Amino acid sequence: MSKPTLKQREQFRFFFPIQTRWADNDIYGHVNNVTYYSYFDTAANSLLIQKTGFDIHNSEVIGLVVDSACSFLQELSFPEVVEVGVAIGKIGNSSLRYELAIFKQDQQHAAAQGHFVHVFVDRENRKSTAIPPAMREVLEQYLLPSE
Repeated sequence: MSKPTLKQREQFRFFFPIQTRWADNDIYGHVNNVTYYSYFDTAANSLLIQKTGFDIHNSEVIGLVVDSACSFLQELSFPEVVEVGVAIGKIGNSSLRYELAIFKQDQQHAAAQGHFVHVFVDRENRKSTAIPPAMREVLEQYLLPSE
């Protein structure tokens, strides 16, 4: 299995700071792997809320996670503040792929990196629905350049 190409800070335009908590550490003294996914989820949703005005309580559409992955590259632990970089890898008709990376303060290379895919559905019937045009327009500003 080959190592992933390390993501760097300069690839991201949105950062969300997170203070690790005492409860995030596991018995081995570092942040447990499942907590990284929580950081990803928090940062991706923060981008939606802060930049598109997404109303998590009342919006007619909601994003459901259908795919996620994380590569763990460097240990995190309590206490430290990390920054989660969020970019958009791809915008489909009803899906959105986030590219995410967790950075230790003052470090240029990711300590962990991965992706998260939301499929937008109608809140009531859970049927796939198009990403609202106003949301799409804002999110396009966070698209990674095509490789």
